[in-house]
Amino acid sequence: MSESRRAKIEAMLADDPNDTFLRYSLAMELDKSGEHERSLELFDSLMADDPPHVPAFFMASQQLVRLERVEQARTLLRDGIEHARGQNNSHAAGEMSEFLASLGSA
Repeated sequence: MSESRRAKIEAMLADDPNDTFLRYSLAMELDKSGEHERSLELFDSLMADDPPHVPAFFMASQQLVRLERVEQARTLLRDGIEHARGQNNSHAAGEMSEFLASLGSA
């Protein structure tokens, strides 16, 4: 099932490679299928957009924690909180702050 979903997303991305929602969706599908490095690369590209795609910081940090790369996740969360605040997205900033706090201090 997810393979056909992924194929559809990839086909739509071929038509519109800069579509933020499609890139985000593909990153999520890659994570589900265990292709973590490709997923994280896509999240990185979304975080590098102008303006950065704030949800990518949260999803990438959750993935990094699952991969036991907690310090990297903390760094992403701090950056994501800053970008969320800069975009007046207090909800996302709050979610990421809570997740960061749940990881404890390094």
